[in-house]
Amino acid sequence: MSLAPTLPAGPVPTQRFNDPVAALAQVKAIYERSLAQLRGALHSFVAGTAPTEHVRACYPFVRVHTDTVARADSRLSYGFVAGPGTYETTLTRPDLFNGYYLEQFRLLLKNHNVALEVGVSSQPIPVHFSLAEHDHLEGSLGPERRLLMRDMFDLPDLAAMDDAIANGTYETRPGESHPLSLFTAPRVDYSLHRLRHYTGTAPEHFQNFVLFTNYQFYIDEFVRLGHEAMADPASEYLAFVEPGNVITRRTGTAHRPGDELGAIPPRLPQMPAYHLVRADGAGITMVNIGVGPANAKTITDHIAVLRPHAWIMLGHCAGLRNTQALGDYVLAHGYVREDHVLDEDLPLWVPIPPLAEIQVALQTAVADITQLTGYELKRILRTGTVASTDNRNWELLPQRTPERRFSQSRAVALDMESATIAANGFRFRVPYGTLLCVSDKPLHGEIKLPGMANHFYRERVDQHLRIGMRAVELLRAQTVDQLHSRKLRSFAEVAFQ
Repeated sequence: MSLAPTLPAGPVPTQRFNDPVAALAQVKAIYERSLAQLRGALHSFVAGTAPTEHVRACYPFVRVHTDTVARADSRLSYGFVAGPGTYETTLTRPDLFNGYYLEQFRLLLKNHNVALEVGVSSQPIPVHFSLAEHDHLEGSLGPERRLLMRDMFDLPDLAAMDDAIANGTYETRPGESHPLSLFTAPRVDYSLHRLRHYTGTAPEHFQNFVLFTNYQFYIDEFVRLGHEAMADPASEYLAFVEPGNVITRRTGTAHRPGDELGAIPPRLPQMPAYHLVRADGAGITMVNIGVGPANAKTITDHIAVLRPHAWIMLGHCAGLRNTQALGDYVLAHGYVREDHVLDEDLPLWVPIPPLAEIQVALQTAVADITQLTGYELKRILRTGTVASTDNRNWELLPQRTPERRFSQSRAVALDMESATIAANGFRFRVPYGTLLCVSDKPLHGEIKLPGMANHFYRERVDQHLRIGMRAVELLRAQTVDQLHSRKLRSFAEVAFQ
């Protein structure tokens, strides 16, 4: 049941608010009214009654105007606009982003001491984005009715959901408001729907700390640990969610309405996600992205709209140094980007720096889990450059070519995903890190063979995963503004975190 105010019939005037709670309530009221209008018309259309005219409902917007460059604190990394002018963004899913929107509104009011304006934008909500989680109405429509649907409703418009703002290529036209957020509402909605498709779980289950892996072995162990946590009445985690939105509640916790709708899918999605859920959303999501930079870019493109506090790559790599042993760890402090999937969005001349907060958490986690410190820790942990390639069979290239490049770059490890995940974290202002485990050394004659690999996986996966989860615990103990620091912000940055 919504706590948003009930809007009268007719046009909704733009209103000014000095209270973030009241401003968000108005956003919810506008959004819910728009959804009700679209869903009602769509249900009638599916039932055979075509609307007499085109049906359009639009997203709510929030706007702020300031005449000064002054702000409360120059040490802030977000929560303020770049200078005098009008700034605006469309908003969606205030139910999902309730806490996030409330914090952004609060910061804008605090740092600029000017009212927030909330109203109805001119940006249509595509009818597909109005569907509830378990609505599948188009499946009952014939080809002719589906074509007619194009005339009656607004469909997704890719021109309204590109990444120009995040990429730093967006140019405000004369008379137009400056962007207030990295993502417009249609771009967010697009990614929310893609997340369902690729991961098999609803966006509501995603947590603020995300682990990526390129091997199912890690997922198997995460599932085991997830169910182990659910059997512990004292666990900090409330639920464990698997693909198909299959929810296991912690022992002693009552089931909630909707839990029964979860169902094991007949086949796993392309990049299945699993979630250890905390009440504050600061739990752990783990995604098996599979192999390759294309998958790594795809999933981070979409998870980025959820504005997580950090994402970390935990996977296997080829060790490039003779002094490394199978099972050693590599903490990336730089990346050679030969993945190519982000070349158009993030030029290769852009450095992808290590982030101190993530680096320290990962190194501390390795020490905590292995119980090694100081000089002894160096036996199994090496900090260095990681190269990521889009060529899975790079070993078959004439050897002097890759070996020379890797040596010149000082690379200590090679994989196919880490540079992509780090680069997209930099691009979308999501704190990132990489901890890899050496599973083969092809330059030194130690290639991955089935028997060796299986033994290695059994020996190392549990420890590696526990290190990643320990790093999340350490990061969780920090304040949010420590993680979302100024290091990731550009010259004229948007206000929303």
